[in-house]
Amino acid sequence: MFETVYYTVKSIDGDYANLVKEDEPDGDEKLVARALLPSEISEGCRLKYEMLQYEMA
Repeated sequence: MFETVYYTVKSIDGDYANLVKEDEPDGDEKLVARALLPSEISEGCRLKYEMLQYEMA
């Protein structure tokens, strides 16, 4: 089973974005290649990760 996880885009650095889990705002950041993310992301936007895919929440 895949769980649904919500992230906030903390920062964008070139071809990568730093994501933070919404339920762990002080937790570790997750570095994700922008190619795996929706093209319209911006800093501060909310993403949903489900079934191995990211989409705008």
